[in-house]
Amino acid sequence: MILKDKRVLVVGLATSGIPTVNTLIRQGAKVTVNDVKNEEQLREIISALSMYDVRYILGGHPEDVTQYDILVLSPGVPTDLPFIHKAKENGILIVGELELAYRLCKGKFIAITGTNGKTTTTALTGEIFHNAEKETYVVGNIGVAAISKALEASKEAVMVTEVSSFQLESIIDFKPHIAAILNITPDHLNRHKTMENYIAAKANIFKNQEACDFVVLNADNEETYALASKTTSQVIPFSRKSSFDQGVFVVNGDIVVKEKGKEPMVVCSTKELNIPGNHNLENALAATALAYWGGIDIQSIANTLKSFKGVEHRTEIIAEIQGVCFINDSKGTNPDASIAAIKGMETPIILIAGGMDKGSEFDELIEAFEGKVKHMILLGETANKIKETAEQLGFVSCTMVGSMEEAVKQAYKQSIKGDTVLLSPACASWDMYESYEHRGRHFKDCVESLRRSL
Repeated sequence: MILKDKRVLVVGLATSGIPTVNTLIRQGAKVTVNDVKNEEQLREIISALSMYDVRYILGGHPEDVTQYDILVLSPGVPTDLPFIHKAKENGILIVGELELAYRLCKGKFIAITGTNGKTTTTALTGEIFHNAEKETYVVGNIGVAAISKALEASKEAVMVTEVSSFQLESIIDFKPHIAAILNITPDHLNRHKTMENYIAAKANIFKNQEACDFVVLNADNEETYALASKTTSQVIPFSRKSSFDQGVFVVNGDIVVKEKGKEPMVVCSTKELNIPGNHNLENALAATALAYWGGIDIQSIANTLKSFKGVEHRTEIIAEIQGVCFINDSKGTNPDASIAAIKGMETPIILIAGGMDKGSEFDELIEAFEGKVKHMILLGETANKIKETAEQLGFVSCTMVGSMEEAVKQAYKQSIKGDTVLLSPACASWDMYESYEHRGRHFKDCVESLRRSL
């Protein structure tokens, strides 16, 4: 992709903004940055870009987009904004940061999407490839923009990439050699409007694949496995419940890999995994499929499965205070993720939940308590909505708070020795925090403050 002297408008700075500008400048592009935030709100990012000759349009959107050759959209930017429509009408190339990275990168992409489990599966898959001594970059929605490693990667590199539905909306040529859809349940309906639109965005992950490529699908999730009929690539199912002619599944408590016409091969026992819960078993099955069909041997896969201890902000044990365990699951940004976390716990739970409203309903979350959740601490813009749903379903043990500090104190007050205080918000973080990572770190700071105060 030739970028020299191209007039490029980068829309939205966010996590991928700085590396996107860096890469474009290195390629000789003439860059303008647009963000609805003002200069004061973006002063740290602008300072980081101060060595470059970059123009800025801040506090709103550009009035005239016809002067640009390319628009590069950050993942959080809705694609239905009027000025983006105007750019389309004028034949201007519109790409996301992921598409730009793909066009500039020599390496092969392994792409992972799904409503839940993306980060754990991406981290685990990356660890398998890294431990097998492959040139590996773990990038995407996991926190390292793909564009930041695109020029560094050689043709032998594996780009293990977590991709969101937002990123997949703006792809054009992006074609992973191996893709995975882990599961599909309602999420981001405030952005996608309907489940059909959301599923279509997820399915974009394999739209450019060919018969020589692979797509790994969760056979236990109906919405996901229904997509098997819509791809031209080779389907590799994974399942906790069933076996197939080809795929990765559980047999007599073992994780098993099977190729067509060959005997099944045992990878390891499910009991040897260090990440708890059925949701994490599914993540391990998917990572096994991605790695095996990506050319990694069974023993290397097994070694990593047995040593991997999970990722930050995903059912992360952070402290035990006077017999009460504190777990950070800030990555639980929708009800299904929080349900999985609750089901993975074996002790009574005081749940801290609430955050930005993405249009989700919370009935299934409350129904999943099944006597495990003793008390719920609620904060953020969805607090009232969750409380009303809980009361309608007969769960009345709720406390409303205004801050994470108060949430942690109240949760500890409600607990006894042997309980678990679980932060699993079932909502996005953007009403109170910059990101789920920011929320998780603040939770950990609040727990540490509590520990010091006792």
